[in-house]
Amino acid sequence: MMYLSLKLIHILSAIVLFGLGSGTVFYKVMADKSGDHAAIATTSKHVVLADWWFTTPTVIIQPLTGVLLAEQLSASFGDGWLWWTLILYLTTGLCWLPVVLLQIRMRDIAVDSLAQGRALPYLYHYYAKIWLWLGVPAFFGMIGITTLMVFHNALGG
Repeated sequence: MMYLSLKLIHILSAIVLFGLGSGTVFYKVMADKSGDHAAIATTSKHVVLADWWFTTPTVIIQPLTGVLLAEQLSASFGDGWLWWTLILYLTTGLCWLPVVLLQIRMRDIAVDSLAQGRALPYLYHYYAKIWLWLGVPAFFGMIGITTLMVFHNALGG
């Protein structure tokens, strides 16, 4: 029962992590494309909140439940799939940390420039491009992790 409970928490956490990440990218990109400064400021605030409220806990829950599940399965990092999962998770995390900082900066820029009645500066758009490009390896990293989780038995793990 412990294994199934851990697995459920791990899967639900992965769904929240991947789903929220995809959703926030969609809404932020759409707000940016709209050119509506108020929508951009509001969406930027919500993206930062979503990261703190949902992404941060799942980033902690995933490795904790993952290690406990690996112990339940008697898996070791000698198993290639588990080692690659860890590498992909760390790589994704290294992309996510600067994304969080960029989101905070973009939120502050959007809110401040809106309050002052100024257009969004070039710096906002520059940060948005970096933010989006950091999301590409993170997105494919999550796809890789999920694939390894599902198919690890077929890979000899």
